[in-house]
Amino acid sequence: MLKELLNTGFGAAAILKEKIEEEMKTLEDKGKIKKEDAKSFLESLEKKGKEEEQKAKDEIKKLLKEAIDELGLATKEDLAKLKEDLK
Repeated sequence: MLKELLNTGFGAAAILKEKIEEEMKTLEDKGKIKKEDAKSFLESLEKKGKEEEQKAKDEIKKLLKEAIDELGLATKEDLAKLKEDLK
């Protein structure tokens, strides 16, 4: 479910990006914005999107780790340590 939610969000972001690019091109064609300004805006938008994506991934990892800790589930590291201890 989480994966589907993330994919939906990323899909919506991609569609929004396309629409913004189209609108910026229209404004550029009408002479209401310079090409350099449009390019700069789109680059800053993409950079911000990547930053927000990383923040979301980090937050999800944090929440999953908390859930694993609360449930008392063994991690890969726990299992590796146990395996090593049993040798």
